[in-house]
Amino acid sequence: MNIAAFILLIWISCACYAQTRGKVRHRKLARRITGHGSILAPVNCLFYFFSKVKSTPYIDLQELPELNVLSSNWQLIRDEAAQLNQSQAIKASDALNDIGFNSFFKTGWKRFYLKWYGSPLESAKSLCPKTVELLETIPTVKAGMFAMLPAGANLKAHSDPYAGSLRYHLGLITPNSNDCFISVDGEDYSWRDGEAVIFDETYIHSANNKTDENRIILFLDIKRPVNFFLIDWLNTVFSNVVMAATVSKNTDSDKVGGINKAFHFFYQIRKLGKWIKRRNKLAYYLVQYAIYAYIIYLLFF
Repeated sequence: MNIAAFILLIWISCACYAQTRGKVRHRKLARRITGHGSILAPVNCLFYFFSKVKSTPYIDLQELPELNVLSSNWQLIRDEAAQLNQSQAIKASDALNDIGFNSFFKTGWKRFYLKWYGSPLESAKSLCPKTVELLETIPTVKAGMFAMLPAGANLKAHSDPYAGSLRYHLGLITPNSNDCFISVDGEDYSWRDGEAVIFDETYIHSANNKTDENRIILFLDIKRPVNFFLIDWLNTVFSNVVMAATVSKNTDSDKVGGINKAFHFFYQIRKLGKWIKRRNKLAYYLVQYAIYAYIIYLLFF
């Protein structure tokens, strides 16, 4: 077996593991094969293998005690979020410049970025300085925002592509009801004011707000703790180069990352792909798999 074939075999093995590690899976085989979870599977499996925390849908809060300061100051954070919400600063993007959450906006989901894999946003430092100051005391916090899930909304089942982080939610203004919840790998958690939860966002998860009240939380990406320094270094490099390029803006004073600057172009290609799929699914999938095959050829042969 040559090196290229061996690498391809490792990639396929990692993709199979990544797609079968949870109880909940995407129903369509095509989505499993072509999803970003499969594309990044070799990298993600390194994080799973060397992770200091268990590879489970939910993570015990005591595994990351440095975050306790946020729960202790949740009312301070809530007050700044409430003020932003009152001024309608927590909002959807008004342009195609938020590739990570663009599909969420269709549900009414809204956000206000605090930081995104880099320094805090200028608008955040100006409008919610106390929250930003708190976050800056915790080096493992790589990204953060205030996120609103409006009354009656739901986010369909999805998984995030990158296992180098864990997701933290702190309830700020919630319905305090079991009818407003997130489901991670089939396990439900209902948000409550002042209460936090940590989960692995690479498991399939969805969110529902079946109440008549909006839900606002502090939403953070926390650097996954690992027990091998090279994996930690890889995480830092990927975060600083790739994830940092996906930063979006709250106001015109904020910068937009390179990937989001190009998002408008990629969105037009996606629209063309959807047009082809509506008219001829076979042609759509033939083109899609041909592109993947060409990428694999360039990488390994």
